[in-house]
Amino acid sequence: MSRFALVKAVLGPILRLMFRPRVEGAENIPGTGPVILAGNHLTFIDSMILPLVCGNRPVFFIGKDEYVTGKGLKGRLMAWFFTGCGMIPVDRDGGRGGVAALMTGRRVLEDGHMFGIYPEGTRSPDGRLYRGRTGIARLTLMTGAPVVPFAMIGTDKIQPNGAGMPRPSKVTVRFGAPMEFSRYDGMDRDRYVLRAVTDSVMTEVMRLGGQEYVDMYATKAKAA
Repeated sequence: MSRFALVKAVLGPILRLMFRPRVEGAENIPGTGPVILAGNHLTFIDSMILPLVCGNRPVFFIGKDEYVTGKGLKGRLMAWFFTGCGMIPVDRDGGRGGVAALMTGRRVLEDGHMFGIYPEGTRSPDGRLYRGRTGIARLTLMTGAPVVPFAMIGTDKIQPNGAGMPRPSKVTVRFGAPMEFSRYDGMDRDRYVLRAVTDSVMTEVMRLGGQEYVDMYATKAKAA
């Protein structure tokens, strides 16, 4: 049994009991081949719920390397858990953190796997949907992988910003139809194309989740 299957077998029943996730549109996730899952990001729990509702296909995503560099038994357990959930640790704080994350996602997709990404780049500070960063567009144009948009609904009630332990609550994960952008082949360095692709994905995420959209990066909203 793979580590992903083991973590899912151990934690899956607990998470399902606590959060009773309702899944809509799961048939939109291709059964094979590279896929980019792109959605909103309300709370840390999102990255635990997403792999749970995607069937038997592992979902890989980028996470802070500090999650797997802890010392002692607690550090080893955290590293085992996060990597078992599909997290790939990357130092995102350095000057080349964004490039490292992008290249990691590219490798995952070129190996034929599913890669989860939150185009906002960080958790929403207030439950609204913020402007997407163009890394999602570069990934789909570089690899040709389709984008399956999704919306997390209700996870902000489980673990509001600043809250400690998660609270039992109902969650809905809604997947949209795959989006492909082959018409832009060879244009992954055109900033206007990158923005157009990113905005089209975010528009679909907004439609799926019903969030209010803010045309500002979430990092700037947090700083303000």
